[in-house]
Amino acid sequence: MPLSRGKKAAVTAGSKIPKLPAATTENQEEGPQVKRSSSPPHGAPKKRTAFIDITNAHKVQISLPGRKKDAAKKQVKKTSSTSVSAKNHVNLKKSSSVSSEETTAEREKTGEEEAQKDVAAPVKELEAAAPPAALEVPAHLQKQAIPEEFDIDSESSEDCYMCPEYAKDIFDYLKQREEKFVLCNYMSKQSSLNTEMRAILIDWLVEVQENFELYHETLYLAVKLTDHYLSQTPVHREMLQLVGSTTMLIASKFEERSPPCVDDFLYICDDAYKREELISMEASILQALSFDINIPIPYRFLRRYAKCVNAGMDTLTLARYYCELSLMDMELVIERGSLLASACLLMALVTRDLGGWRPILQFHSGYQTSDLAPVVRKLHAMLLAPPDDKLRAIRNKYSHKVFFEVASLPLVDIDILERALSQ
Repeated sequence: MPLSRGKKAAVTAGSKIPKLPAATTENQEEGPQVKRSSSPPHGAPKKRTAFIDITNAHKVQISLPGRKKDAAKKQVKKTSSTSVSAKNHVNLKKSSSVSSEETTAEREKTGEEEAQKDVAAPVKELEAAAPPAALEVPAHLQKQAIPEEFDIDSESSEDCYMCPEYAKDIFDYLKQREEKFVLCNYMSKQSSLNTEMRAILIDWLVEVQENFELYHETLYLAVKLTDHYLSQTPVHREMLQLVGSTTMLIASKFEERSPPCVDDFLYICDDAYKREELISMEASILQALSFDINIPIPYRFLRRYAKCVNAGMDTLTLARYYCELSLMDMELVIERGSLLASACLLMALVTRDLGGWRPILQFHSGYQTSDLAPVVRKLHAMLLAPPDDKLRAIRNKYSHKVFFEVASLPLVDIDILERALSQ
């Protein structure tokens, strides 16, 4: 039964997620996401409206310096001009019309000459400052032309949330950014951990993601954060679950609209850690990663590449199943997310008999079939190995009808897969 995010769920038999290592339970059908109330806690002050309440602009009359003096001068000038005009009214009538017309003509002529000077001066300055010719945009800054047959974003031109003008550039940037986050097999640096312990932790994080109904992006980012932290910092086995729950908290803050609170993560750890320990671990992880947690994850690339071939939801879910299983395999930790996503999609396409790696996929991913072959073979070997009864969270999750029961599909034959790789 999914845990509520705002408070601890009632303690019933089998309701808690057991402390690591734990036997997994069958996943239930995903329900609607629980919405948290946005009302303030009891006794907390109400939110103040921005700008008005902060500045008290509706209560304070702002007076700028010099305003009072200017107003006084205007008042004196108005009074004096009124008295002078009353006294000299007769004298003004006696003035000759000829002299007044001449004076007016001279003033108008002088005003026109000054106006022409004022207009001509800036124009001459601009002409002098203007370059002789406009500079051309450098080749590396020019937008890449997308062939019409490879254009997958024009159909979303009216949807501003899809960013059709920048979608290709965004994923090209994420692919370049992957080079900053390349991992190695770091387990030799961890004297107290091994690959089995890491796999148990990932299996538990999948359960947490299901119970809190978090996005899949949150799960993938939490695993990435965990791997990058473990690659830099030795961790004792008793603190491994604290690392996993803390990375899930950080990923939730980054990905979720309404992330679970600290108490929720303490609760799923069966209160094995204190609040101060979790907050201290959060600071340690962020400092180790230099607060750069926007790590490209394979899940985003997978959805992008599946769109290139208009893959159905069942095919995409099968590729997601392969990709999520790869999170527990230490040999696949070293692979870049875009390459791993491409390999998972190719396996799903071959399994569904939907063809191999098409030119449009090669254009958007930047990978050829020869680049995918080693990773595809690793995935096939991973799926061919007998499953561990202790690590059933992902298989149970994708055995549900919500996920088209893709975990029960037979594995594609290696000969068929090799023929697709040789094309």
